Amino acid sequence: MPGSSPVLPRHGVPADSLVALAEGDGDDHVLDLLVSAERSRRLLLLRLLDDMTSHGTPETADGPIPLITAWELLARAHRAAPEAVDTVLMYPQTGMWLSSALRRLRGTEKDTTPLWVVLGHLSAVAAAAGVRAGLDFTIAVPVRHGCALMPTLGAAEVTASGTWTSARVEATAGQVWITTPNGRVQVAPDSDCGRPGWRPLRWIRAGHGDSEFALALDDLDPYRTYPRPSAPARLPDDRVERWQELFEHSWALLLRDEPQTATAMRRGLMSFSPIGAGERFRPRSASTGDAFGGVLVSEPDDAVQLAATMVHEFQHTKLSGLLHLTSLYRADASQNEERLYAPWRDDPRPLGGLLQGIYAFMGVTRFWRTHRHAAVGQTPELGHFEFALWRSQLWSAFDSVCDHWRLTPLGRRFLDILRGRCAAWLDDPVPDVPGRLGRMCAANHRARWRAHHLRPTREWTVATALRWIDSADGPEESTEIGTGLAPDRSAMHLDSLATLVRHRLQGTAGHGVEASTDAVGAVARVRGALEGDALLAAGEPSAARRSYLARLSAAPDDAAAWAGLGGALTAEGVEQEAAGLLTRYPERARAVQRAVVESSGRPGDPVRLAAWLGRGIPSS
Repeated sequence: MPGSSPVLPRHGVPADSLVALAEGDGDDHVLDLLVSAERSRRLLLLRLLDDMTSHGTPETADGPIPLITAWELLARAHRAAPEAVDTVLMYPQTGMWLSSALRRLRGTEKDTTPLWVVLGHLSAVAAAAGVRAGLDFTIAVPVRHGCALMPTLGAAEVTASGTWTSARVEATAGQVWITTPNGRVQVAPDSDCGRPGWRPLRWIRAGHGDSEFALALDDLDPYRTYPRPSAPARLPDDRVERWQELFEHSWALLLRDEPQTATAMRRGLMSFSPIGAGERFRPRSASTGDAFGGVLVSEPDDAVQLAATMVHEFQHTKLSGLLHLTSLYRADASQNEERLYAPWRDDPRPLGGLLQGIYAFMGVTRFWRTHRHAAVGQTPELGHFEFALWRSQLWSAFDSVCDHWRLTPLGRRFLDILRGRCAAWLDDPVPDVPGRLGRMCAANHRARWRAHHLRPTREWTVATALRWIDSADGPEESTEIGTGLAPDRSAMHLDSLATLVRHRLQGTAGHGVEASTDAVGAVARVRGALEGDALLAAGEPSAARRSYLARLSAAPDDAAAWAGLGGALTAEGVEQEAAGLLTRYPERARAVQRAVVESSGRPGDPVRLAAWLGRGIPSS
């Protein structure tokens, strides 16, 4: 603690730990290394916070919460019960607050919350530690959004005249009270049950004995959401019960299918921050290295989806912990960092984001590789499809990053291990239909991304359009195409075809969504989907081709329709030159068509244009 000059251990990454993290989950020793390093990191952040505020600031001087009281209480709690301080210090939301507060002090983060409220959260952290240590104390804590929070414990409801104010916490002989403008509220530190005016932090629990696992279900802490704090959003009791039920089934599933992952998770995951359910088959989740062990997650469709999400975000947690210890890539000093294709995202990603995604989806792919054989009461085709899709997506991601010039030697070794594991998965047999659908959806996502975000040079585009209008034999071979990145902010829902396929496969298992050719109904269920996508997902490529062509007749610049048309032609087995061009380089057809319309006032036939552009391009 600041003022007590703790001696922190030196942390490093032994070679066997790096291999363990890359090959699988890492054993307890590796997770202990990451957690221990994160504890040291947070103590250093506390020291930095003390250094940056020890002389005061204009804003903190005007606030009603003196930080010296919080530092003194933290030091007392650490002397009396170090484990109590560690519980609060290692809570994910405490890490998020620490990083956010330091960014505010440096001026690199903007927020409307007064700085004294942000820094005053230290008093809330100290109060929670003091309660857990069984100390007697009195301290003021900030009130925001009508709540006086005590991290890891809960919050008192406060009715105040102003937006930003404070409340007094008093602990005497094991009794803890918070004095607010609307009366005194008794804190119940060891109970999920509320008292008048007190909202406890609730927990979900599963397993028993050595497999017991408990996670905070945090809907109170402002720092539970990333990247910005937010107001409490208290879950109704029936939704908490639903989370509990899903968590129990997910944990049982993980213990059966991913026992090593489950064992490691008990050390590395600490809290869920729930948000409302999203569209079916499109869960939303996020994590950040600042909040090590915390996951922002939407209410899942079912226990299998929650289990896959837990694996996904646990991978992020581990890699974030590793990156706090060592660098896998060099920083880019330029102002315009290179952006790359990430097969699970709509937008181009920086190298660091792509590495995070690769590691996360290695876990997801591993999960589906096992679960597809163990699924009970579900269609195995869906599990096979997920495995086929994600191994294809991963493999394409490795192609763009494994030889990247910014990788450190350690990063290159880490990725080589991951790539080798993925390569072995490519030989795993998958039934024909889900395997074909997985490859089709992977190709569609990449084509849609290219159609949205890549552009040939204007010189090549205009010259090629004029040659098309003049009925030339093909594009000028000597002209440099020079394709470049031009991020398109309108690119959204590039996973529409995969989502429609999931509806189809889930429907075949009798889960209430029929695998029908009702394209209108299917499109209504899936944001960003075209009628052609629904027909292609339903196994009707000829009808899909006609639908895409109708779309392009009405909207010649539609990126999704160009990409979808390539997939339909490929599935139908016709117009191979057009199919190859639209699958691999749809941005060329889209750009030239736009120039053709600009020059002649009317679009060319999409299939003929794509075939013309595709002449001479190798088939693979």
